[in-house]
Amino acid sequence: MTDILMKIIHTTLLILFLFNFQPAYALDNPKDVLTQLTLPPGFNISLYADKLPNARSLALGDDGVVYVGTGKEGKVYAVQDSNNDGIADKYFVIASNLYMPNGVAYKDGSLYVAAVNRILRFDDIGKHLTNPPEPVVVYDKLPSDKHHGWKYLRFGPDNKLYTAVGAPCNICKPPQEIYTSLIRLNADGSDLEILAGGIRNTVGFDWQPETGALFFNDNGRDRLGDDVPPEELNQWSVKGEHFGYPYCHGGDIPDPEFGKEKKCEQFKAPVWKYKAHIAPLGMRFYQGKQFPAEYKNQLFVAQHGSWNRTEPQGYRVVLINFKQNQPVSEQGFISGWLLKDGSVLGRPVDILTLPDGSLLVSDDTLGVIYKVTYQGKF
Repeated sequence: MTDILMKIIHTTLLILFLFNFQPAYALDNPKDVLTQLTLPPGFNISLYADKLPNARSLALGDDGVVYVGTGKEGKVYAVQDSNNDGIADKYFVIASNLYMPNGVAYKDGSLYVAAVNRILRFDDIGKHLTNPPEPVVVYDKLPSDKHHGWKYLRFGPDNKLYTAVGAPCNICKPPQEIYTSLIRLNADGSDLEILAGGIRNTVGFDWQPETGALFFNDNGRDRLGDDVPPEELNQWSVKGEHFGYPYCHGGDIPDPEFGKEKKCEQFKAPVWKYKAHIAPLGMRFYQGKQFPAEYKNQLFVAQHGSWNRTEPQGYRVVLINFKQNQPVSEQGFISGWLLKDGSVLGRPVDILTLPDGSLLVSDDTLGVIYKVTYQGKF
């Protein structure tokens, strides 16, 4: 099959997605989607916040303020449940007209925002929600490519900022070392390090509570078929590791274009394989005390959902169960955004644990944040 024909098929699939995979119907009220969602017995899901177009990454600040990054919307929001009734009642726009400010992180009173090509800092933000300060530029030398350019942003246990730079393509050799990499830098923007390479597109990672190990999701390449390659959950251990892209996918699938140049055995394999094209994004190891004990230190993952598969899959939140510090099984936790006819009601993006042990889940299709609580018996 020629390269041109493959591109035509890829474009056609994208058009079909944009045409067909919209919400099944115009929701008169975002709360209507709640009737479609299912969770394990004892759990309840409610609407924590709405009117947040393209709501994506989440970060928790002081006084219960939740900061919300976006993509194409170009805004950063803050929401607050000031009366502790489980519903946000205060909304603020922290910034506008930014270049896909997906990533948000909070530390020592400051909000850090990762746009495509730079990291910004809003100082003492909790005291200036109604009149946000001008941002300080922390780092502005990241690539500006829009393709896989959105950034996830977190502070690690070492108090450094972690983010990643995706591939500027579906499949290609990175034009510079900074592409397809996991990076970290000091909070003031100094001492940027490339920790690992061969990572096509990660928009979610977290540190395992018991070991401090960094686990991250990686979205696999397109145009290899409905069920190939699997999406990946990887574990980073030491500086210099390579996770295979663009030569190898899923640990054991040579790329048809670049696979002859290197062997899969040369790269670090994923520790868990998801189904293909489900787009795993935000993830959190659960450290709260509200849920039953079997959820402690287990990994919640938002599967954003496929856009390039004959029959769509994903569109759910799953639980990755760990034993002896390694993943052993995957089970559904929240489902119902994907209807039987292939229509889509919403797409989960990121996950955040609140101090009371409840979970927040963002949805960039409906522009809402859900709240998950446990009300069952222990």
